[in-house]
Amino acid sequence: MAKDFSRLEDSNRSSNLSIHEVSDPARRRWLHGSAGAAMAALFGAGASGLPGCGALGPPQRLGPAAAPRLGFEAVPPSRADTLVVPPGYVATVLAPWGDPVGLPARMPAWRPDAGNSAEDQAAQLGMHHDGLQFYPLEGSSRHGLLVLNHEYTDEGLLHPLGTRPDSPQGVRKSQAAHGISVVEVAWHDGAWQLVRPSRFARRLTARTPFGLAGPAAGHRLMRTAGDPQGRTVLGTLNNCASGRTPWGTYLAGEENFAFYFSGGDRLSADQKRWGMARQGFYPWAAQDARFDATRHPHEFHRFGWIVEVDPMDPASMPVKRTALGRAAHEGAWVAVTRDGRAVVYSGEDARFEYIYKFVSRDPIAPAGRGLTAAQANRELLDHGTLHVARFDADGTGRWLPLVHGQGPLTAANGFADQGEVLIKTRQASDLLGATRMDRPEWLAIDPASRWVYCTLTNNTQRGQPGRPDVDAANPRAANAMGQIIRWQEDGDFDGSTMRWNHLLLAGDPGNTRPEARGDVRGDFFGCPDGLLFDDRGVLWIQTDAHAAQMNEGEFARIGNNQMLACDLSTGEVRRFLTGPVHCEITGAAMTPDQTTLFINVQHPGEPPSDVSRPDAPQQYSRWPDPAGGRPRSATVAIRRQDGGVIGT
Repeated sequence: MAKDFSRLEDSNRSSNLSIHEVSDPARRRWLHGSAGAAMAALFGAGASGLPGCGALGPPQRLGPAAAPRLGFEAVPPSRADTLVVPPGYVATVLAPWGDPVGLPARMPAWRPDAGNSAEDQAAQLGMHHDGLQFYPLEGSSRHGLLVLNHEYTDEGLLHPLGTRPDSPQGVRKSQAAHGISVVEVAWHDGAWQLVRPSRFARRLTARTPFGLAGPAAGHRLMRTAGDPQGRTVLGTLNNCASGRTPWGTYLAGEENFAFYFSGGDRLSADQKRWGMARQGFYPWAAQDARFDATRHPHEFHRFGWIVEVDPMDPASMPVKRTALGRAAHEGAWVAVTRDGRAVVYSGEDARFEYIYKFVSRDPIAPAGRGLTAAQANRELLDHGTLHVARFDADGTGRWLPLVHGQGPLTAANGFADQGEVLIKTRQASDLLGATRMDRPEWLAIDPASRWVYCTLTNNTQRGQPGRPDVDAANPRAANAMGQIIRWQEDGDFDGSTMRWNHLLLAGDPGNTRPEARGDVRGDFFGCPDGLLFDDRGVLWIQTDAHAAQMNEGEFARIGNNQMLACDLSTGEVRRFLTGPVHCEITGAAMTPDQTTLFINVQHPGEPPSDVSRPDAPQQYSRWPDPAGGRPRSATVAIRRQDGGVIGT
């Protein structure tokens, strides 16, 4: 997540029990204390100050790889309007907002005055880059496809002076700047470059047709005047993090979709539970009737899904996989059971929402008989069981199945069938008593140790009047700094139970407030967001503090958002890079040989408030072009100058 939509997305008013209410009174008293007391009660007296040293012990890789893995010189915190990498590394801007993606028939050049039309924007890289993945062509580490999300738009940057973003042309341009881009990249003459034109180049926007598949496809709550069959949706919105499947496709989450809809004066209980407002954050409803929920209430149900894209087939229709549940999905990440089935983990980046796991019914099919692996598995994610997580106070947890007819998920409680359970995933999770989390964002799965990691970015409403108290998994009140939780399934990835602890609590040890100090060993930080495991077992962590937080109060010493590396064998965290002013560091992918790291710098120069600034686009940042133009989100390629492995 980038813009602080979390202040708006706080709609879980369910009465499901907290961990305190299902634990014994003695343990309950411990958990109401400080973060250190909570950790001590849960894991033993020495756990609170040592990341990775809970009762389960740190997951370690054995053999030569267990030696210290961080070979770069840490960079200090920064407030500079530039991207800083360690000595011996070089960072190159590769794919900024507004550059043409390489469609053979249309390659409109970027206009620094934001004068490009909506039609131009539909052929250019979208705005506010987020999750991304690298897909090698023929196994190459020097030639492949980058697929990346464009989470949202800053209307004050997107349009030239005097243009009303709620005009028909303005709304069309805003919709064209959302979605997903596919670009071809190659290493040429000592640098990464976009290949243009490219037969793979593609833009998916808020107006691109997407198929619906799985139990909710064709459901009565998915049918609209424009799509009476309920099987085709125009567009994808607010795409945040991304995952890559073993069969070669791309998974993107539709996160804060609720803010695009206007619900009028009579919001239903369902609309309120999902955070719809009387007037949408974006003024689309006046120009595109789909987003006027008073006229088309079912259109709202057609967003909030995991989207699957085949990047190798530009003619294929992307699909929204409803079996994975509807949520404010940050993204989706795939593990594989020992018998070959897919397990998809996801979370909702919203206050007091949930973590999910989907287990496919069938094993992953190999390519063959004229089908690519993507084609052979085009229905794999349509059949299986979705679960929601409950983290118990004793360091164990359980996955609760979201299955119609089981427990309270019946017609009497508002769930007519499995399709309705999936459309109302939040309400179903409320009834099952899932654990309300502190904004679960990215996940990363260590294939060697089989531990799953999840960033809980922050939740300043935790423990405040009228909101849920602290609990074992979310142990700090007014949690401005966030934490990283991890778990290991009992048995296999499809297990119904797990054991869990925290890798770390983020924060600055110099802060006065105990809840903001954290227990990071090494370079401190706040608001963990993006995660990536490299092939050596190093966990890379990216941060997303909001512009209004940066360099103020408890964030005064932390500086701009950054990317760090955590050596799980020692617990050390080391700062690898810092970004320009007010940006988020997000998206991370490496080439197969681990010599290039691709990241995204999102929304440099974002205003501390949500007020647009068409009269001062360069007020806070000029990155990546200090000489002029507008600040632009961009994909960056990072390499060691000697061509070695990143991080060594």
